[in-house]
Amino acid sequence: MRAALLAVWIMTAGLPAQAQNLPFSALAGWEADDHLAALKVFQNSCARLDGPMWAPICKLAASAGQSPASARAFFEMLFQPTLVGQPPALFTGYFEPELKGSKTKTGKFTQPIYARPKELVDGEQFLTRERIEGGALRGRGLELAWLEDPVDVFFLQIQGSGRISLPNGSVMRVGYAGRNGHEYASIGAELVRRGALKENELSAQSIRAYVQRNPIVGKDLLNANPSYVFFLEIKDLRPEDGPIGAMSLPITAMRSVAVDPSFVPLGAPVWLEKSGANPLNRLMIAQDTGGAIKGAQRADIFFGTGPKAGDAAGVIRDGGRMVQLLPHDYLATGSGS
Repeated sequence: MRAALLAVWIMTAGLPAQAQNLPFSALAGWEADDHLAALKVFQNSCARLDGPMWAPICKLAASAGQSPASARAFFEMLFQPTLVGQPPALFTGYFEPELKGSKTKTGKFTQPIYARPKELVDGEQFLTRERIEGGALRGRGLELAWLEDPVDVFFLQIQGSGRISLPNGSVMRVGYAGRNGHEYASIGAELVRRGALKENELSAQSIRAYVQRNPIVGKDLLNANPSYVFFLEIKDLRPEDGPIGAMSLPITAMRSVAVDPSFVPLGAPVWLEKSGANPLNRLMIAQDTGGAIKGAQRADIFFGTGPKAGDAAGVIRDGGRMVQLLPHDYLATGSGS
């Protein structure tokens, strides 16, 4: 799940047989990107990358960031572009919400977000969303904060992290602490199935608007996704830092991407060629995961913090392809060790 506080890098068990090596000249727009910006994000990942394959790469990365040209040379010398899986890809976007809330329940702030229950076991099914929203955890002191709107709670769980502006003017940062073990179900797909929206009308904004216009039906709709996310307060982030991703590091707007670690090793550079209304060719770093991010050609782009980032992320549902940049010996060993 995105923003999971994992202490170690998740390694793939081995790439699929359909992995195909490509030359850098086959990457559309490669020459025009800011490779130095990508290298700086990769350098942060080195704090979590371990093993003899990564150690020399990270050592060279520390001294490669002198200019855009040297950063580009670093990637071209040490990595092999590798297409894994069959395009078209599916690219979506996510962001860090900024919400108003309170640490205590008030007449305005009535919707709780919960801390992780002690009896929750990772990988095992716990209470469903419907039971939790129905009050199954009420009165146990697990309420971490209170928000205004149940839709805010739901979308905070989808994003996995957020900033909550408190009445005293301070800001509370919250991040992912676990989930209830039930599979994520798309409420967008459920809206289409019910005939409430057409597939080409789906966006975070249209889903939010529908639920707010139809609160009773909307509550039932939200419960169609049985997955539920728990949070913790994060106190050691600077205001300029992004939220914590799956490598236990702050992620970076438009340079960090959430992937499926069954196919993409966390910490690896990935080249995105996103089509759609706003095409994007950019080198990013796989630093996060997500409950809905499944498959070799599936990625979620981190757009940043706040409403503008949310507006941009909420309309992204585009094709294209994703090419991994892997160390030259990676395919020979099937791992990073």
